[in-house]
Amino acid sequence: MNKATLVAQFEKVFGRAPEIVTRAPGRIEFIGNHTDYNGGTVLGASIDRGVAVALARRDDGQRHFHSRYSGRTVALPAAGEPAKQSGDASWTNYPLGVLAALPHFGLRAPEGFDYLAESDLPAGAGLSSSAAIELASALAFLGVTGQSPDRETVVKIGKHAENHFVGVPCGILDQGVSGFGKSGRLVFIDCAGPRFDTVPMPAGASFWIFNTHTKHALVDGLYAARHRECMEAAKALGAKLLVEVSTEKLRSAEASVDPVAFKRARHVVEEIARVDACVKALRAGDLATVGALLTTSHRSSQHLFENSTPELDFLVDALVAEPGVFGARLTGGGFGGAVMALAGPGFTAAHAEKVALAYAAKHGERPDVLPMGVGDGAAVL
Repeated sequence: MNKATLVAQFEKVFGRAPEIVTRAPGRIEFIGNHTDYNGGTVLGASIDRGVAVALARRDDGQRHFHSRYSGRTVALPAAGEPAKQSGDASWTNYPLGVLAALPHFGLRAPEGFDYLAESDLPAGAGLSSSAAIELASALAFLGVTGQSPDRETVVKIGKHAENHFVGVPCGILDQGVSGFGKSGRLVFIDCAGPRFDTVPMPAGASFWIFNTHTKHALVDGLYAARHRECMEAAKALGAKLLVEVSTEKLRSAEASVDPVAFKRARHVVEEIARVDACVKALRAGDLATVGALLTTSHRSSQHLFENSTPELDFLVDALVAEPGVFGARLTGGGFGGAVMALAGPGFTAAHAEKVALAYAAKHGERPDVLPMGVGDGAAVL
């Protein structure tokens, strides 16, 4: 997906050239599963696939949204508060949420415009196309109105859109990684701040994504349920957020906390510790330790947080048995989606195909196999 292709597509749909073209990457949740909204730490990687947005202003008070997601143009009035859309137009809730968020940060939204979005991210793979379209949209809206807030504000605009307009109670992981990504580096976020940093990705390591195309029918409700369970667990442990709970305090309170709440809390508290251990191992170039932490993270998701699925568990089991794979885990919120493997040069496309065929024999459908590079964060092209 390049700028010239998007410009040509915009001209085909709207009959004129765009004023601005932006792009934001999807992300891999490297480690830190459901730690972000619990105030913890997380590591992610911005990838070399994402969402691009082209925009040109109109002077007739109309906002026209076009996307290859739907293949049609959604026309909405610029006047008044943006209204949530449904059906084929529901994808526009991401840019509409950004428009609704801008005034909360003292920023103004453009009035009328033509808007086109294009993506080379696979849908439903847990690579956060939602954050990518939010950040690409934010940069486009800010660019045409001549506003230049700092990068942290842009990230917070995307999160605000997701939380308050789209209605998903996510933390800042997805938008933070998409916004602060750098080629060859992982993004570290201390979500309590938030504070953003980068950690080197050791040479010779690569990501492989195995997208199962499975998605639990109740995924949104299950995500919200885990969020609620974590908040209830923190309250039972005398804390506002689980980041405040030490491993020792958690263990000493096991008998007095609801068993399900305890499992959720244990996953989060131990996952935060795994993130910190992973940062140290990455800085030391110790990929064996990094891989072991990734796989342990998945087992915790599987047994304690219960946001894995039999399909994801099968892939992790198959991948960690392959030579050249350091570790593997589900990536994203879980309840379906994709598994990420961290591998060295010894893991090739032939090894990946072997795993894919074994999965197809077991589950009846071949997963998409996507080798991924680490790319730069959101930018104006």
